[in-house]
Amino acid sequence: MRLVTYQHDNATSIGALRGDRVVDLSAVAPDMLSLIDKGAAGLATARASLAAAPEDAGLPLSAVTLLAPIPRPRKNIMCLGMNYAAHAYESARARGNPEVLPKYPVFFTKAPTTVNNPDAIVPLHQKQTDQLDWEVELAFVIGTTGAGITAAQAMDHIFGYTIINDVSAREIQNNHQQFFRGKSLDGCCPMGPCIVTTDEIPDPQNLGIRLRLNGRTMQDSTSADLIFKIPEVIAVLSDGMTLEAGDIISTGTPSGVGMGMSPPVFLKDGDVMEAEIDGIGVLRNTVRAI
Repeated sequence: MRLVTYQHDNATSIGALRGDRVVDLSAVAPDMLSLIDKGAAGLATARASLAAAPEDAGLPLSAVTLLAPIPRPRKNIMCLGMNYAAHAYESARARGNPEVLPKYPVFFTKAPTTVNNPDAIVPLHQKQTDQLDWEVELAFVIGTTGAGITAAQAMDHIFGYTIINDVSAREIQNNHQQFFRGKSLDGCCPMGPCIVTTDEIPDPQNLGIRLRLNGRTMQDSTSADLIFKIPEVIAVLSDGMTLEAGDIISTGTPSGVGMGMSPPVFLKDGDVMEAEIDGIGVLRNTVRAI
């Protein structure tokens, strides 16, 4: 299923995409986190509800406003830095550091207030930064709570996959010598357009991933190039720390970010970002000075 959170007539609901229509699933759960909490039984009920709906059921996609699939995560979004080799090298060059790959996964988080919607405005934050940058990323959502999860068990703990654009303020990130502040400006984590359940993406390690800026392709790679694969990421994170249903983990971005260019290129008022991952869709956002 391709699960969405949407607004229509000032009401917020969850639904499933079927072609160009949204089939309401609010009878199954009031919101996405509640659906995730219901586990396998909740997904089975959602699938049955979708299958039973007439072909013309639901609303045209054009008649609703898509929100982030999880508009307000319970916790910070967990992210990986420098998890594609080419991006690790371009990041090192941009900072004047040796071009070496990380020996261990590099984790940081983004505050829940960063979450933004498909087709929504991303604030330029011109009072805080003049180095706002883009990062398309494959993210996954934990569906089953667990700790001490082995790599062999890891994929069974995933609810589904979505797209995140890890918009980042580079000089803030560098000045504070850690990632959290520069990654956590309000509205700087567009997410969506949907969560695709695991049965529809049997191999998340082989998905094309790209980002276009004003129609020009800036990032173009595949999740096969991840340094630390999803099972290892889950195993490392859950070693002594419980991963809970609804947790969002973003796997890192490929090369082609603005800070890695010569000269660097950063976002400006009116720029349109299109983050795309095969099998999930396109996450489109416009940058505005507001």
